[in-house]
This record gives sequence, structure tokens and C-alpha cells, in this order.
Amino acid sequence: MTDIFADLAWRGLIHQVTDDQQLPAWLQAASRTVYIGFDPTADSLHVGSLLPLLTLRRFQRAGHRPIALVGGATGMIGDPSGKSEERNLLSVETLRANVAGLERQMRRLLDFDCGDTSALLVNNFDWMQGFSFLEFLRDIGKNFPVNVMLAKDSVKGRLERTDSGLSFTEFSYMLLQAYDFVYLNEHYGCELQAGGSDQWGNITAGIDLGRRMRGVQLYGLTCPLLTTSDGTKMGKTEQGAIWLSTARTSPYAFYQYWINVADSDAGMCLRFLTELEREEIEALDSSREQEPHQRQSQKRLAEELTRLLHGEEGLATAQGATNIFFGAEIDDLNDAQLVEIFADVPSKQFPKDQLAGDGLPLVDALVLAGLAKSKSEARRTIKQGGAYVNNRRVTDVEARLTANDLASESVIVLRAGKKRYALLRFVD
Repeated sequence: MTDIFADLAWRGLIHQVTDDQQLPAWLQAASRTVYIGFDPTADSLHVGSLLPLLTLRRFQRAGHRPIALVGGATGMIGDPSGKSEERNLLSVETLRANVAGLERQMRRLLDFDCGDTSALLVNNFDWMQGFSFLEFLRDIGKNFPVNVMLAKDSVKGRLERTDSGLSFTEFSYMLLQAYDFVYLNEHYGCELQAGGSDQWGNITAGIDLGRRMRGVQLYGLTCPLLTTSDGTKMGKTEQGAIWLSTARTSPYAFYQYWINVADSDAGMCLRFLTELEREEIEALDSSREQEPHQRQSQKRLAEELTRLLHGEEGLATAQGATNIFFGAEIDDLNDAQLVEIFADVPSKQFPKDQLAGDGLPLVDALVLAGLAKSKSEARRTIKQGGAYVNNRRVTDVEARLTANDLASESVIVLRAGKKRYALLRFVD
């Protein structure tokens, strides 16, 4: 059995453990069951959720049984940990749709059909919906000393703020999550809960509840949060979050995010998020020092994660789109893909009938696109071999653009020189 604790340790993935003396040997002694909870506030996980999901995957590949718990019940309340204000409550229908979306992504990374270590996906709404309020207070609430709850960082942080308080609803979140651990231990033999470092208070509350209610020994382990070197959360861009769903974030945009990771964050990402061996990661560390311009770490990171999340087809699409931006000929793409690839490129819109008949002179098009200041400059660019239509060089100064030159439904991509691009959109 793989030494999962040692693997997590060298990767820097252990932030806190409840028993660092016993836990490594305990994990080595037998196959254990471990769970991590996921918040169903959307129908897709995002980059911040990738680390805990991959942590479950590491445990499974090391011979342990992973449980992915989707908080259908706790999601109706909202975890106060790390939050400055209370979140909007979600309806049962929305939560059900979100849970279905998360399940599809989890099944891509975890093996649900591999014998004794097959992954389980559970929803705490299934066991919490049967509780009456009085039963919950009698069976669970009585085991929670309020002074212990008040001492948790997730609670203290909110109570100490002058601009926002903590509702009884959010205060109850800890009880619900703690009972999840007790329930999973009783029904599935789960003895270890893992999660992000912001979950330490909730995890230890579950361990304490298990001891009080069942007299069992449970364990906890937290990983660092996925943040950049300046402390901000990874997976955030000016356009919004980087999601794991292709409907929200395309394979190209996903790939580009990792390609553009800073050198100072690349080593951490390789350790935290890939399954590359230590020797290769350390070789990539050296390449960043000796040949930083090659960006080998970022290329390897983007390749590994895009393949893992979106398969070989998604990786090929992302790499093909990336190559287009660096001069590859443009074929078989649609408007949406081209607009995404050239999101930061100037774009002009014209009536589609300009492409009818003899079409639009390329000389005029270069001027209209802002790639030449005058027609004489446009002619020089063409004669010198610096004009491209859909990344194909055009040297005929008399060339005209027609509907046959559309790269997609309505877009023609013009280029002057190596990197000066413009999009022309022709619409009815």
C-alpha cells in the first residue's frame, strides 16, 4: 500500500492533523475510509474545489476508500467558515440540480467500480431530512457545549466583526457537519475526514461528537487552501471563476489559466494538483530556474490538468486553439471558439453584404481593422509577406475578401506581422 501520508507531506498538502504521531502508521496498517465534503452552491465545482477532490483521488489510488459527500442539507444553510456574511439560501430544486452536476464531475476523477475501494457519493440531505427539530436538539444538540462552539475560529471570526453577525442558522452548520462524520462512521466505517484548512473547526467538532455519541476514535486532516503566492485564491480571473464544467469554462480557457500561472506558483500547483512523480517535478523546478522563458512547468501543468478534467479530446482542442493564436492555420472552428481565443483582440463589425460580389479589398480590410494606418502601408505589408487571412499568408495586393474567406459563421481573422491580430465580424 502506498504511503499516502508521506506522499501528502512531501507535496506540502498537510496543514494540520489531529494525531501526527499515530495517523501515518494507522493509514499504512490497513485500507481506511476517508471523506471530504463539497458545497453544492453551483452545478459545477471550480478550481478551488479541485484540490480536495484530487486529495480523495490520491487516497483512493493509495488503496483507501473515498467518500465524496455533497452537502444537500448543509448547503441549504451555508458554512460560515471564511465567509464575511451570510449567503443566500438555495431551494431544494436548485440543490438537486447542483448535486447532479457535481456528481458528473466527481465520476470523472474517482473510480466508483473498483471493488473494496470503490468511491461513494452521498448526500447528507438523505439522512438529515428525516430529523425533526426536537429530535435533532435531543440527539445531537445536547452533545455540543456552546463554549466549545464559540471557541471555533469560524465562529469567533464572525462574532468579532462589527459589520456582520452570525445567525442561528449558520451557527447550527457545525452541528450538521459534525453529525455527517458520525453518520458516515456508523454506516460506512469512515474514520477520517479531510478538507481545506478552513474546515479544521468543523472537522474537530465531528471528531468530538463521535466520541461523545458513539465512543469512537476518529481522525482529521486538513490541506492548505489553493492560493497564489500573494495570498489570493486561485481560480479567479477578471472574467470570473475557472470552473471544471465545460459549459462554464471551456477546455481552452481552462488550459490557458494554467499556462499563465506565475513561476512563483507553478511548483506548488505541480505538487498540489498533478500526479507527476517527485523526480519530474523537481526537474521542472530546475527548468524554471535555468530556462524560465521555456515555461515548461506551466505547459506540463496545463497539459496534465486539462487531460485529467477534459480528456485527450479536450486537451487537443485547447492546444489547437492555443497554436492558432501563435500562427497555426484556422480550420473547423465556430464563432464562439474564435471569439474566445481572440478575446483581447480588436474586433470590428460590418454588414455581411460587403463580402458579396467582388468582396472587400484586403487593403481596405487591413485599414478598417486598424492593422495599417493607410492603404499604402497596407500594400507594403502585403508585398512584404506580412499580411495573413485566417493565419494564411496573402501576397497579392489585389486580393479581396469574400464569404469563402470566413473562418467560421461570421468571422475573418486578419493578422499583420507576427502578433498583431484583428477580428472582422460580418453580420446580416
